[in-house]
Amino acid sequence: MAHCVTLIPGDGIGPELSEATRRVLESTGVELEWDVLDAGADVMDQHGGNPLPDHVLESIERNGVALKGPITTPVGGGFRSVNVTLRKTLDLFGQVRPCKSYRGVRSRYEDVDLIIVREATEDLYAGIEYEEGSADARELIGWIERHDGKVRADSGISIKPISVSGTRRIFEFAFDYARKNGRRKVTAVHKANIMKFSDGLWLRVAREVAEEHPGIEFDDRIVDNLCMQLVQRPEEYDMLVLPNLYGDIVSDLCAGLVGGLGLAPGANFGTKAAVFEPTHGSAPKYAGLNKANPMAMILSGVLMLRHLDEMEAANRLEAAIADVIAEGKSVTYDMKPTRDDPTAVGTSEVADAIIDKLGAAVA
Repeated sequence: MAHCVTLIPGDGIGPELSEATRRVLESTGVELEWDVLDAGADVMDQHGGNPLPDHVLESIERNGVALKGPITTPVGGGFRSVNVTLRKTLDLFGQVRPCKSYRGVRSRYEDVDLIIVREATEDLYAGIEYEEGSADARELIGWIERHDGKVRADSGISIKPISVSGTRRIFEFAFDYARKNGRRKVTAVHKANIMKFSDGLWLRVAREVAEEHPGIEFDDRIVDNLCMQLVQRPEEYDMLVLPNLYGDIVSDLCAGLVGGLGLAPGANFGTKAAVFEPTHGSAPKYAGLNKANPMAMILSGVLMLRHLDEMEAANRLEAAIADVIAEGKSVTYDMKPTRDDPTAVGTSEVADAIIDKLGAAVA
């Protein structure tokens, strides 16, 4: 029986990556039925200024699974992130970002194998903000000062909510993920030494949940100390569980340990659906050039296949990707010894090479 999957191509380099990934996934032999729908700035005029139309959300809820290309988020203005809206609307609270070394990738590190688990609905990314000079901001500043706080009158304000229930469910998700995937240790990441009532709550609840899972090792790290240790000895860590903002930053750091965002897949799990996507941006300057690295999105497809319990196909596909990377011939410019290497291939050619490896494995 075919798996129905919502496919959102995205913008910038997204459509090229999505097409390459679709071809590769279909070549695994898994039956996939695609519901292809657009979201982002390009569809806003057609849907009353909404970059994430209702019918897209309805498709994801109906199918329960989506594969999404990157979508541009305006900096400093414009519409809110489509990614953030997806996570909030579909309650995609658990983001998983594997960071794994592959032989043949240029990196200062070898044998890195980390899983980043990021709570994706709370913290500063909850989007509760008040613009500088607005009536709401002035009212909030006044309330703070009446309660012995001090905030400059010309401040913009962001609120950092971290709840007991939200923290408990992300750590229960993380320990369950660790058990199902053979991980040995969970590390809670925080800044509880300074933010005692938000990150302090996060750490307290993490320790409570850890006591309920004695078969898996548990420890915690302050986020700035963790960053230093990751670039010194990443092998000491296995699964990192972080609040929303720290998770976004540290996952990029860990991607740098294994060769960059071009190899960084992502998955978002929630109560209604799961959405799979590369962790990098839309790189509009490379749109249409057949130049971008599709590996992160194809690896996101591997995560999707595992979620669909297509384990054999997922393992074959990951092995084919690893073979192409190790061979080093059919890879994009960012994976060559120098970025101006004339032997670099394009997005579609990487997909062709992976498909050839899949075919050879079957034969």
